[in-house]
Amino acid sequence: MRYGDIREGRFESRPNRFIAYVNMGGKSEKVHVKNTGRCKELLVKDATVYLNKSANPNRSTGYDLVAVKKGNRMINMDSQAPNKAVEEWLKSGGLFSDAVVVKPETKYRNSRFDFYVETPESKVFVEVKGVTLEQEDVVLFPDAPSERAVKHVRELMEAIQEGYETYIILVIQMENVKYFTPNRMTQPEFADVLIEARQAGVKVLAYDCKVTPESMEIQNPVPVLLSEVEIAADPLLDWYDRGKRLLPWREDATPYHVWISEIMLQQTRVEAVKPYYDRFMEALPDIAHLAGAGEEELLKLWEGLGYYNRVRNLKKAACMIMENYGGKMPAEYHELMKLPGIGSYTAGAVSSIAYGQRVPAVDGNVLRVLARLKGDGRDISQLSVRGQVEKELSDNMPKERPGDFNQALMELGAVVCIPVGMPYCARCPWENICKAHAQGREMELPFKTPKKPRVVEEKTVLIIKDETRAALVKRPERGLLAGMYEFPCLEGHLSDSQVIGYLKEEGLSVIKIEQLPASRHIFTHKEWHMIGYAVRVDELAEKRHKAGMIFAEPGEIRDRYPIPSAYRAYRSSLNFG
Repeated sequence: MRYGDIREGRFESRPNRFIAYVNMGGKSEKVHVKNTGRCKELLVKDATVYLNKSANPNRSTGYDLVAVKKGNRMINMDSQAPNKAVEEWLKSGGLFSDAVVVKPETKYRNSRFDFYVETPESKVFVEVKGVTLEQEDVVLFPDAPSERAVKHVRELMEAIQEGYETYIILVIQMENVKYFTPNRMTQPEFADVLIEARQAGVKVLAYDCKVTPESMEIQNPVPVLLSEVEIAADPLLDWYDRGKRLLPWREDATPYHVWISEIMLQQTRVEAVKPYYDRFMEALPDIAHLAGAGEEELLKLWEGLGYYNRVRNLKKAACMIMENYGGKMPAEYHELMKLPGIGSYTAGAVSSIAYGQRVPAVDGNVLRVLARLKGDGRDISQLSVRGQVEKELSDNMPKERPGDFNQALMELGAVVCIPVGMPYCARCPWENICKAHAQGREMELPFKTPKKPRVVEEKTVLIIKDETRAALVKRPERGLLAGMYEFPCLEGHLSDSQVIGYLKEEGLSVIKIEQLPASRHIFTHKEWHMIGYAVRVDELAEKRHKAGMIFAEPGEIRDRYPIPSAYRAYRSSLNFG
């Protein structure tokens, strides 16, 4: 697309959308502006502008302002130029090499689309948007709210339902830009509808242009990034590639390894999990071994990790995999969700990391880093918000390397955008694009409704032993710490005389009683505040007790019986001698 007679001038002012004043050869000339957008960043005092002389001698303005110099970049700002350039490009086979019809300005329902194209295989509508707004080599549209643009996008979606192919061509009226993204600050509705349209099948493409004062020509494709997540993906993956932690389950990311590690990592630190993971894999190296393991073996392997129903569900799921999936863990997210103990996060992690499926894995780390990235004040404790975040990620996460992307999000939340204390923003790959950081709101986000205070329960723990053995009690098969073994534990904080009275009723003769340090253990919804006593008795004889106690040697307690970590502070009292 070429102009005829081009003149150079210096911009002076723009009193309204249609008129500007330009200094041409020392004289102030009133000219027509061929762009009704704001263009405030382009039309600045003394900017070099280019004017096309009008062919109509009777017009009140003798020139059209069509281009401007912004730094070293030439930008065409003629609103009519994109359609002209696209028409030339389409007719030359730029989008369809086999186009048989290229028709401008075609009516469809209540809209007129910029082009109708026919090929031997399809009927196509094309809508063109010219883009002149540039910020640090990123281009955005619109620079002013445009209800018409939103309406056109929605009607392109409707046309798909009637069998048409539809395209949005974003004509970048300059060259050498990084990427295009919708201007969410100016019109969030357009940004949202563009994402919706792409999901519905509308092809959203962008091309830059070779621009001179006299011409504009479609040139190269430009990346289209429609969301904060898409913009953030490349710097996040680059950061992950440079410094990801070396973890045993990452070295051989089989479905089984990913599954076990992710279940272990729920509410447990990575460094604490490593020895558990190694021990578990040595004992149960694959799904078949897990399916065949006994409950006490499982609980012993899990001892100290807490949430013991998780390991029970691992076994149940392993049995289902053996029976229903031929011993191979399914790859599809929805199939994984059918397995006991596997929720949306674990299903997403296994499916994406082990099988390369494009599904999100949203945990607390991910909710936190995305809330800060987007300045999102939604309550992340709400299940509906988690579902919305999963949907947004699913729509916008990269098609390539989904497993690495999910792991990178988790890694960022674990080592940089941490849950407690100030995040390490200077180390963050998103430092320059994070809205919470830009607004100084890192510690305000994410928002989470405060939890109800935990219920406090007082307990008295008894380390009862004779010369060689110590007493244990098996907990009920249902409820908190189900099926685990514990030291005899009484409700309330009892005095030593009360403990002696209790043991006497159990038929045990106390030789010595000594108070142990107090301890506290926090569960999800309750706290145990414990005191303890080390009690030496003359003999632990099964026939003399009434409380369901069993008696075990220290080695047995260490190697065989699974004891909850709640009692860790009291295990050291088992020393004999």
